Amino acid sequence: MIKAFLGISVAAILQSGAVRSPEISTDRHVTFRIQAPNAQAVTVSGEFMRGSKPLERDARGVWSVTLGPVEPEIYNYTFTVDGVKMIDPNNPNVKTGSTPSTIASVLEVRGDQPAFYDNQPVPHGEVHTHLYESKSLKMNRRLTVYTPAGYAQNAQTRYPVLYLFHGANADENAWIQLGHANLILDNLLAAGNAKPFIVVMPFGYGILPGAPGQDPAAGFAPSDLLFSRDLLEDVIPFIDAQYRVLKDRDHRAIAGLSMGGGQSLKIGLNHLELFSYVGGFSAALTGVALPETFGSFMTDAQASNRKLHVLWFGVGSDDPFLGVNQAFANFLETGKIQYVFRKSDGAHTWMVWRRYLNEFAPLLFQ
Repeated sequence: MIKAFLGISVAAILQSGAVRSPEISTDRHVTFRIQAPNAQAVTVSGEFMRGSKPLERDARGVWSVTLGPVEPEIYNYTFTVDGVKMIDPNNPNVKTGSTPSTIASVLEVRGDQPAFYDNQPVPHGEVHTHLYESKSLKMNRRLTVYTPAGYAQNAQTRYPVLYLFHGANADENAWIQLGHANLILDNLLAAGNAKPFIVVMPFGYGILPGAPGQDPAAGFAPSDLLFSRDLLEDVIPFIDAQYRVLKDRDHRAIAGLSMGGGQSLKIGLNHLELFSYVGGFSAALTGVALPETFGSFMTDAQASNRKLHVLWFGVGSDDPFLGVNQAFANFLETGKIQYVFRKSDGAHTWMVWRRYLNEFAPLLFQ
């Protein structure tokens, strides 16, 4: 006997290849479908709309809804079948990360012209994966490295380096898989809009997600402290030894999104002897006591301004971290620190963070 799960029979799952979802029309309307003949209710929700939309069932037990037109972008979405959230079983393009809550289906709607994050016909850099020994954390860890086009051929050239951090629930692959960081930098470099540099993307948790001591309300402390040790004592020395990087502060940048944005601001601004470019994208500064966290760098504003080539941070108008980022800007203002604060449209999403990287990268190492 074939049993049903979430209103979807095993037979339906095995035959799901016959159901096309998502289907994007030439006018950018998108049809979502799922075969669930025994389900009572199916909805779809995603970054392309507010709330959720119900699907309707046909005589074959296929549920569908058509939405749009949808603006060109890359979106996450999920189905809810009889109250249980799930990915689209007909779509192989899936967002993953370091926690189950990260998993979602991905919808990419293309425009008439290539987007800044698209794979365009330009010279491409390479993406490398490394295992390294973190002596500070007493474990083996992973990191991802992007080298720009020409790195292998220009054997005598040394490059600046950007340390780029992911957000909560993600991992060291997120900026490549979801952020298209390599393609963004390929396109900027080919257009002459950025200097070539290496990007290092480490795993951003000092304590694994969900483990005791991982408290988002407390700014992810003490995980951030352990991650900072790993970065300063293990990651940077590993990169300095493995890659042809320029090792002075004038050629080293640090940035990140959400959890990683809070990390980059805290680490970067408290270690101006190591970093001269600092960026935060929708930085998670909730629970951060600004005077205690950033007081040392604020004590001599003139010296800090001389050392900081760029301090750039941004947040979307619908982002839950808008208030704390505005408070951080006000705090810097009182201390006479020079900065760029980018308030944009958008929420707490990769749609915003890809744009921020595209804006931040051209400012580096000029």
